Amino acid sequence: MKKRFFLTLTLILAAPIAAYTYDDGDFQVWHTEIQEKEINKESRLTLEEELRFGDDASELYYYYFDIGYAYDVNKNLTLGLNYRQIYDKKQPYNKFKIENRPHINATLKYALSGFQLDDRNRLEYRHFDYQEDSWEYRNKFTVKFPWKFTRLQIQPYLADEIFLKLNGIDLNRNRLYSGFMFTVLKNLKAEIYYLLQKTKSSGKWTAVNVLGSKVKVSF
Repeated sequence: MKKRFFLTLTLILAAPIAAYTYDDGDFQVWHTEIQEKEINKESRLTLEEELRFGDDASELYYYYFDIGYAYDVNKNLTLGLNYRQIYDKKQPYNKFKIENRPHINATLKYALSGFQLDDRNRLEYRHFDYQEDSWEYRNKFTVKFPWKFTRLQIQPYLADEIFLKLNGIDLNRNRLYSGFMFTVLKNLKAEIYYLLQKTKSSGKWTAVNVLGSKVKVSF
């Protein structure tokens, strides 16, 4: 009995810590705030923070800080170098664990019949103290419609983002966005969006429905 007890205890402690999960179809609220400081016409510094509330938007389970530098090579290409620190609530301890995630970005931008198309490519290195590190590629393709309404310049958009694990090559997440952006003041812009996120874990896909908001201040 003692051997069985210690063997069971060892397996529990050695098991990977699972991500904090909610019911399939959970409703969540995400809020993002961005501060952007212009260095010159081609480059700028950014600070981004995001809070995520799950379990029908009743519990804070995820937040991050992201510091970055962006450089416009030309009107069609922007490069970025960022560092992100993430606090993610984990089971079974019901406490936040830290992830360090530096990432590089290349965004292609072009226009087609009045539509603005953005193709953001991101490569992330995900460092953990509690599980194996990993590499991930993300691609977000955004279509901004050519119409703007009212003095707030309300502009609708659609976007799709895929997540590809490079350790073993596996498509493990997809996000579909539908929303609109608008201008509150000259240096203050905002977004409201709906997001459907599908995530694969242990071969099973689950979904969350997100009401998101974003505020961006430029200096």
